[in-house]
Amino acid sequence: MSNFAFGTYRISEFNPEHIQALKEAIESGIKMIDTSSNYMDGSAERAIALAFREFDESKRDEVEIVSKFGYIQNSNLSKHKEKPFEEVVEFSEDCCHSISKSFLHLQLSDSLDRLEMQKLDCYLIHNPEYYLLDAIKKGIDIDDRLDEMYKRLENAFIGLEEEVKNCRISSYGISSNSFSLNQNNNEFLPYEDLLTLANNAAELVGNDIHSFTTIELPINMLEQEGLKCATWAKNNGIRVLANRALNVKYENSMFRLCDYDESRQYYHHFNELIEVCNNDTLRPLYNLLEQLDDSKHKFKWLGDYDSFLYAQIIPHIKKTIKVVDEKNRETMFNFIDLFLQEYRKMVAYECSKSTRKELKDYFKECNSLMQECAVKFLMQRDNIDYILIGMRKPTYVHQFLSLVK
Repeated sequence: MSNFAFGTYRISEFNPEHIQALKEAIESGIKMIDTSSNYMDGSAERAIALAFREFDESKRDEVEIVSKFGYIQNSNLSKHKEKPFEEVVEFSEDCCHSISKSFLHLQLSDSLDRLEMQKLDCYLIHNPEYYLLDAIKKGIDIDDRLDEMYKRLENAFIGLEEEVKNCRISSYGISSNSFSLNQNNNEFLPYEDLLTLANNAAELVGNDIHSFTTIELPINMLEQEGLKCATWAKNNGIRVLANRALNVKYENSMFRLCDYDESRQYYHHFNELIEVCNNDTLRPLYNLLEQLDDSKHKFKWLGDYDSFLYAQIIPHIKKTIKVVDEKNRETMFNFIDLFLQEYRKMVAYECSKSTRKELKDYFKECNSLMQECAVKFLMQRDNIDYILIGMRKPTYVHQFLSLVK
């Protein structure tokens, strides 16, 4: 299973299924787990630590842990508001970014604590192009913004080389969405001078050779521009991790390259809840359920539904359910929870149908599930070392393991 890395973007220490998936992946021989300080506000890193507690040291040594730093969100954002970090790009109200040396050192310490490790195998700068995005927004000239970008990267490389010297990391690199853009795109992050920056940083710190070993970027069946960067990397002895294997951008829309089964329990839970809500008191919830049922085929991407769920559906349900007395409220929540679980499955099923239809030209010769075709496309690329896959369920682990076999 060395082709795959376990991606932990939505992994939480509080979900037993996530922990079990990690354990089964480790037992199955996965060689890399990819995480970040901002994934679930550090919970993903703690989940990895929990999973490894049941394995001996020799098994732990077989698996490389890759983590990242750069984002200032959630608890980090609260800390920033109390005592500002250095060289911060304030991208939005709930998302800031920094690749300063001081922030790097702090974040690495926090990650090592959460992972219960003394040393990290590989540490990546996470999307440093946030500076470029901010500079473009401010109208800064392209030469000036690239000069500043390289200056910040070299400073970060110096910090990373210091951490190599201090034996807190073995190697480092960059994870960037901008590596996969066309070179004429304003947001493209040029990569051909990175090794020069790494050599300079190593020399300044007093290391014999640089420890820049890894790049991570989006590559998939529809977005293949990043293969140019991957080729450059392999020609220069740098390994390549491909992310977003299944979540693709196409004509300004997102699609999930996965086939999902239709829920067998949906209409049972829908009709059960409709019957309970068929009264004047719960009429607003009744109307919402009917609207949801009519709209389950209108989402192109499951992520759109998830955003809609937390922004619109759940607040509406919470407001409506207040009229139910405390004694019956918990029962109602159970009814609603079961319905929402099955509704999401139906949305996923409808999304996969529309994806198949809209992207039919890409799957003309695909006689398997879309996810299998998408992953096999990457497995056949000589310039990709690892394919990052979110495997939040044990069934996902076994599904992708079977592809390798």
